[in-house]
Amino acid sequence: MGSSPSKPLTTPSTSQKLYIESEKKTVAENADAFSVLSVATPTSVNGSISLQNVSSWESDIVHDPKARLARTVLSHSDIRDALVSRKATIATTHIFNHEIDFKTGPITNQKSSGRCWLFATTNVLRYDVMKKLKLKDFQLSQLNKSNYYLELMIENADLPVDDRVINHLSGDLISDGGQWDMAVNLIETYGVVPQSIYPESFHSSSSSPLNALLKTKLREDALILRKLTADLKAAGASALVAVSAARAEKEKLMKEIYTIMTAALGVPPLPDASFTWEYYDETGKFGTWSGTPLDYYKTFAAKAYPAKDSFSLINDPRNDYSQLITIEKLGNIWGGRPVLYVNTSIDIMKAAVVKMVKAGVPVFFGCDVGKSSERNLGLMDTTLFQYEDTFDITLGLTKAQRLEINESAMTHAMVISGVHLDTNGKLVRYKVENSWGDAPGNKGYFVMTDDWFNEFVYQVVVPKSMAPKDLVAVFEGGNAKVLPPWDPMLFHAAYGAIADVQTEIGL
Repeated sequence: MGSSPSKPLTTPSTSQKLYIESEKKTVAENADAFSVLSVATPTSVNGSISLQNVSSWESDIVHDPKARLARTVLSHSDIRDALVSRKATIATTHIFNHEIDFKTGPITNQKSSGRCWLFATTNVLRYDVMKKLKLKDFQLSQLNKSNYYLELMIENADLPVDDRVINHLSGDLISDGGQWDMAVNLIETYGVVPQSIYPESFHSSSSSPLNALLKTKLREDALILRKLTADLKAAGASALVAVSAARAEKEKLMKEIYTIMTAALGVPPLPDASFTWEYYDETGKFGTWSGTPLDYYKTFAAKAYPAKDSFSLINDPRNDYSQLITIEKLGNIWGGRPVLYVNTSIDIMKAAVVKMVKAGVPVFFGCDVGKSSERNLGLMDTTLFQYEDTFDITLGLTKAQRLEINESAMTHAMVISGVHLDTNGKLVRYKVENSWGDAPGNKGYFVMTDDWFNEFVYQVVVPKSMAPKDLVAVFEGGNAKVLPPWDPMLFHAAYGAIADVQTEIGL
């Protein structure tokens, strides 16, 4: 698909010329008939861009001083850097009149990976750990997605390999992306440990090479399991026997996956294996603790607001509010907690955020971080870039329309640890703890305007005890509406979005 024409150019025949003239006449007649609807006659009848189009556009632009200035500036400048609004950068400050009273540290860094959802989860959990042990610096560290994918391949072995579901599931089958419920599955099953007990490896911080190998291996394994299942059924085996045999074969294949992952990431602590952790508190006093990863989680990070007792509120204007929503075939631990959202209004979500911050509870939230945001400034503001004024255009999509047309999706998870309210109690901005290290923004912290929250925040995680009772009832009531596996409400970095986002916002 290069620059050469796909087909050789030919001279129109007499019949083609007559057809074109007829089409021009028809278009003109239709334009007259629909003049009340402001329907214009196109310059190019067949839909291609003609030289006449280009000449007309250029004539208009060369007589427009603003357009000429834009060409001068943007031909040698990054469009985002050049069009940052000075007014927006001055108006949106890193000052907040309500903050969580306990400050954690250090700012975490997911590096070249899509583990934002894990970092956001552990950044929430560490508040209780650090507060209880009086720590100054603390980080928590992070096979099941491979197993989940292969189970889906066994479950859907009867679908053609080119079916949209199979195609989608095999696309980015084990990206780093995830959701709150998936994090809960992991910590409730395996517990948590301090990072010093299970430190980062090269491939946990730079996951693309390892993920690429695993995807290749898992796609091959999927075809092996699909063929085995088909052969067994063709031989007269029952569905139960076919699944059992496929799972036995899957376990052999999963051993190979385990071998690869532990070589690249290290052998993780078993949930029931004891370890000893030594540390200094903020005063320099030595401390020690012994126990299992599950003990550690239950002792330090599952007290006042256990992760399993929190759930996701989302704002998805495409769907009815006060409705339970799930995504088909989304998960990480087979048979584990499903991914569930309760859809609600943006105002209820914001009220929950303020309530939690005032109570000293950090807020896990999901958003589309690549929209109207600037990494170095640490600023998320809908007025940040002056595209409309510069080009005399309108960018007027609603939140629902962005989701419908694939203009927006949940791409990143972070933590809200402060808010700023005006004298009337109205939200103005939010303090955001990111996981991109301490260089961006204000030593790793970002500021988000209330308008940006309205447009690009899709999810906040709330403890049941702090959520509206009617929404807790929706969550516990079941009967969820099922969205397709490719829905934009999927999960953070679900389709490798971390790379796209980093490119988009200049990482």
